[in-house]
Amino acid sequence: MDNPSLNNPERSANVAQDEDNTAGRRERVSCQREARMNFAAQFFANLVSDGVQETRRSFNDSEEYDPFWQSAEQRRGSSRPDCSFHSGPCVKDGQIGNGRLGRRSTLICPERLKDFGAEEYLNGDVRVHEGSVSQAAELQLMSTPKPPKKSGESKTTAKAVPDHLRFEDISAAAFRLQQSSIQKTPCTYSRLSKQYGMEIFLKKELLHYTGSVKERGALYLLSSLKQDQQRKGVIVATDCNFSMAVAYHAVELRIPVFVIMPAYSSPPRLRMYRDYGAMVISYGSTARDSINHARHLARENGYLCLEEDDSAVYLAGLGTVGLEIYEQVPKLDAVIVPAGGHCGLLTGVAAAIKHLNPRISVIGVEPEEFPLLLQSLKTDSPIKDLYCNPNKKLYRDLVDHSLGTHTFQLAKKMVDKVISVREADALVAMLRFQEYERSTVDTEGAMGLAAILAGQLPELKGKRVAVVVSSANMELDLVLQCVERALVLDDRVSRFTVQLADWPGDMAKLLDLLAREDVRLLDVCHRRYSDKGELFKAQVECVVEMRDKSQNSQLRRTLSDRYPSLRWLER
Repeated sequence: MDNPSLNNPERSANVAQDEDNTAGRRERVSCQREARMNFAAQFFANLVSDGVQETRRSFNDSEEYDPFWQSAEQRRGSSRPDCSFHSGPCVKDGQIGNGRLGRRSTLICPERLKDFGAEEYLNGDVRVHEGSVSQAAELQLMSTPKPPKKSGESKTTAKAVPDHLRFEDISAAAFRLQQSSIQKTPCTYSRLSKQYGMEIFLKKELLHYTGSVKERGALYLLSSLKQDQQRKGVIVATDCNFSMAVAYHAVELRIPVFVIMPAYSSPPRLRMYRDYGAMVISYGSTARDSINHARHLARENGYLCLEEDDSAVYLAGLGTVGLEIYEQVPKLDAVIVPAGGHCGLLTGVAAAIKHLNPRISVIGVEPEEFPLLLQSLKTDSPIKDLYCNPNKKLYRDLVDHSLGTHTFQLAKKMVDKVISVREADALVAMLRFQEYERSTVDTEGAMGLAAILAGQLPELKGKRVAVVVSSANMELDLVLQCVERALVLDDRVSRFTVQLADWPGDMAKLLDLLAREDVRLLDVCHRRYSDKGELFKAQVECVVEMRDKSQNSQLRRTLSDRYPSLRWLER
């Protein structure tokens, strides 16, 4: 069939003219739409440049302030609008990008990928179009966040963390431990705060399953092992909190674990390791013999011999305590951490706290009988062996390890103050924990409180202080001895001797005097025959318990007035 338009030239011309008119209308509509978009974009750019800076620079109480996400312009105090709170290009030089206003994205900014070794994801991922889109502002990772300055405050310089232990390592450890069996321990207000004139918050790391903070480092260390090494197994030596934590968590992770114990280890401790599921081997008469045998078995059988060292993985696990303290106690002024032997807990907590707020003081406390860190700081080099004779039964975990090079460098740069406390102060601190906090701790866990009650930190009066209670592993018989000794040191148990006439009723008069003074008689010894005693005299020795020091002073005055031969025995 023939096409009618071909046969009619006039009609063909009309069709062509209609098509030209339609194309023209489309072009005019497109130009009008583009003009409206350009006008809206220009209007929106002016609006953003006038008001977005003020709106985005302020934070309300409900919004989280995280200095870690601040951009370079914010840290330099620039007047340019903030670009780190949204993804995509931003307004720059009168041009409008494809970013959107609102709360910052929860995704990690691209620059943060460099911290995790993922630079390849930054290449070729963003295209920049000339004339319409501007590149996003460059982000710089802060070494330490700078809190807002207050009027009258001096400028504080943040201490940089050495490369051996980064804040990102501690954050990664906290994320890993949060997904495992480690739970966040409480940091509670202490009843002892009013007594010592400061707000004391106790970080109760003794509530872990094995009763020690070493679980954090041990679990993160075990979970970081390669699968082939986990299949072969691990081996530890000596009876300490670290070995106990490794034994428990290795069984939980289905890793074969062997524990080499000295022959003098107590049966309850051996039974505890076996209850965890570890293979316990008794070898050697000293801890050094057990360590050497464990290393020999590791070489012969392909086991990994785990020892408490200053590796970044282990320190990062211990440093998670600092993250939790900073989160749990607002407006914190100081943190007191036990330091002794290895000092891993002190350096890990200091690295986390100093990154989050460099104005918070970090104080380390170690026993006066074994001042390893203090002597190392004086000589400016880590001391491997300190020639002293501490009570190893009392300070077991604090004296069984040497100070590592990395740990010493971290402590030198991050720790503000290191002090030593006497054995008497540590024992009295254990007594305070039992009386006021209803908790039984060992000497390592009582170190922080011992520094406060000894009066060595007067600069903390009226401030908010967090004390790390690191452990509570002590045999029952040793706990009983420590409590009895602490009562004597606290002037609540005293012993005296007096000579009485060997006549009926004199002993009854002495006991009646003690009853009137409301004193509890614990023990009495009556000796009629003595080489040094006078004729017709009897020597009486009494052990009494009093409420406090004031009652002790009152009893001493009363007995001195009544009995000239009174003699108080030394503590």
